[in-house]
Amino acid sequence: MRIEQHPLTASMPGTTRTLPSLHFGPETSTRKAYIQCALHADEPPGLLVGWYLRQRLADLEAQGSVLERIVLVPMANPIGLQQRILGRGLGRFELSSGENFNRNYAELSEAAFDRLQAILRERAPNLAEVRTVLRDAANALRCDTELDSLRATLLGLAIDADLVLDLHCDNEAVMHLYTTNWSWQTFAPLAGLLGARAALLSDDSGGGPFDESCSMLLGKLAALIAARTDHRFAAEFACEATTVELRGETDVTHDFARTDAEAIVDFLIHRGYIAGDPVAVPTPCTATPLEGSMPVPAPVGGVLIHRAPLGATVSKGELIAEILDPSAGSLTPVFSPVDGLLFARESGRVVPAGLRIAKVAGSVALRRGKLLTA
Repeated sequence: MRIEQHPLTASMPGTTRTLPSLHFGPETSTRKAYIQCALHADEPPGLLVGWYLRQRLADLEAQGSVLERIVLVPMANPIGLQQRILGRGLGRFELSSGENFNRNYAELSEAAFDRLQAILRERAPNLAEVRTVLRDAANALRCDTELDSLRATLLGLAIDADLVLDLHCDNEAVMHLYTTNWSWQTFAPLAGLLGARAALLSDDSGGGPFDESCSMLLGKLAALIAARTDHRFAAEFACEATTVELRGETDVTHDFARTDAEAIVDFLIHRGYIAGDPVAVPTPCTATPLEGSMPVPAPVGGVLIHRAPLGATVSKGELIAEILDPSAGSLTPVFSPVDGLLFARESGRVVPAGLRIAKVAGSVALRRGKLLTA
């Protein structure tokens, strides 16, 4: 295991933070898997999964079983991990800017296209050449702020990967994942190994999240090359990425983390990154469109009482929650907007009007535009 420390831009004198990355496998390998943990720093299950992965990958490397490059970032957000207000950690948004740590990643297709001009005057680039210019473009990103440097560092570590796994969690949730339609075939075995109950697919969820900034980049670059030259870049799907939601914020147990880490290792064996006999892959869940995942807002504020169990299959119009107004003494019912799986819900039990208190994964695409929560 080789450890690199990546210093971030200091927001003030004497406050420099570093981001660690762990590197396994032969440096000469042309294939690379990238895994990062807790980009939203108040989502701790991934931090424990990363700890188990660190030990497991180190043991496998010592045995000579790591065949390809694997990069693990065990703590992807040292900025958010430090943020606390009145004793509670707040790691989803950077407090100084209000920006979501998992949004607004740089779109590097134009920068890469410009750097490929010498090659494109004669022929189409190959994947190795494209990845070289992508690394250069990521390294050239301006890092005026600490948040800029965090985003640039993470993107630079993942930009040349074949597989990207971004480990998150929800408030209260069953295991689920997000990926693109074209990558579902790749990640269906991972969903089966993890026991995911939902897989939400979209080719552009909006907002520039980390996983899509990696997976969609080559396709955008290929489109630029086709539109502006006589050449074709044929490796637009060479990077495939998924966001894995490791249940809920309080699902931090050794049993869960050990099982999840082993499932990821089994997936890497299945993909040929680690030597070993592949295990039988359980049948994965049925994937549904992210456009069919319906958020359920609280119609009024008050005390939230969940009525349907997490992971239940619910019908449109079925009672899933109630909200008590203790002042007026009224109880307001909340119904499912669609048939589907109740895969996530709000963990707080006192909620304001308009807060999303549940998510139901339906099979029919009903939404458009930005599909992710803030």
